[in-house]
Amino acid sequence: MRKFFRSKNVRLPLPIFFPDATRGLVKFLDTEDLKKTKTKGVLVNTFHLWWELKKDFLENFDGIRNFMNWQGGLISDSGGFQVMSLIKSGLMKGKITDEGIVFYPSKNKREILTPEKSIDFQFALKTDMVVVLDDFTPPQASYEEAKISVERTISWAQKSKEAYLKNCQRERLSQKKKSPFLPYILGVVQGGRYQDLRKYCVKSLVAMGFDGLGYGGWPINEEGKFDYESAETIAKNTPRDYFLYGLGVGKPEEIVNCVKLGFNIFDCVLPTRDARHARLYVYNATSIREINLKKENFYSFFLPKKKRYADDKQSVSSACDCLLCRNYSRAYLAHLFRFDPFTGGRLATIHNLRFYSLLMERLRFQHRVLPLEATPVIRR
Repeated sequence: MRKFFRSKNVRLPLPIFFPDATRGLVKFLDTEDLKKTKTKGVLVNTFHLWWELKKDFLENFDGIRNFMNWQGGLISDSGGFQVMSLIKSGLMKGKITDEGIVFYPSKNKREILTPEKSIDFQFALKTDMVVVLDDFTPPQASYEEAKISVERTISWAQKSKEAYLKNCQRERLSQKKKSPFLPYILGVVQGGRYQDLRKYCVKSLVAMGFDGLGYGGWPINEEGKFDYESAETIAKNTPRDYFLYGLGVGKPEEIVNCVKLGFNIFDCVLPTRDARHARLYVYNATSIREINLKKENFYSFFLPKKKRYADDKQSVSSACDCLLCRNYSRAYLAHLFRFDPFTGGRLATIHNLRFYSLLMERLRFQHRVLPLEATPVIRR
């Protein structure tokens, strides 16, 4: 079972959470802010960077890491989910073919994102892990529709793996020597709610050889609850030395439960998006040492815009050591969201990301990967 994620010459302990830095940035923060939250890595968006910065630009900076001056872990997604979301929502005209994702950004312009293009661009990004292009199985797909998406996902995974090996050969990256600059490659499991298709997809991807597998598709079942059945199917059929990646899985309780199944990498927009909308995550504990992830309700939400916090002198959380909780009151945060939402959003984002890095610290401690990090007691 893997206990570390290799990033350049640094080993990052697992489990690990990667907040979304879609365009090479986390909104309202700079990389120094990110470091102070003890965030170990970020996820960048292949489609947006491919569309907006282009390959030549990134090669001039020798990758996205140097461009954004980030020394932590870096994962790039495939870009497929974003393009398909735009197409299926009607915001962009396009279609899915066996060759790739065809879209029309304007009346006289046709573009196609293929598995090969996605991998080639991710190599230009120079991230620590690249993700294959996959065909998202819609939540309401019939069995036959889901089967088509699985077969296309497998076909695209094979093309992605071949493109990956060509890039490794071109850049003289040795798999035998496990060069620290050799990126991991992640396959993505589709199949929707059909467990036999999920299992078939896992087995097919493992036969090709990947460093890990991702939980692809929509993870919410018909009852509106997290689909742990599919997560368990993926985990049970994946080799123990693989990474297990909960793509887009971000609710704290879902992360805790998925770690129990063997998942060890997560990414999501939730902590940063919620922060910008004045929704802060707080542990139901009086100190960091007393955080207990085994409790049914181990966290709750703090909403600073509520009137009762207008003159509250307490910190947002005594179980947090972030910039906000160490220096400012609930009343001041409420004041900021009224008169300076940018600064309020910055402090809230810092807080939420520290909540998630604390979550990972506690999970690593529970699973005996690392001792609990020394943290000061916060008193106000």
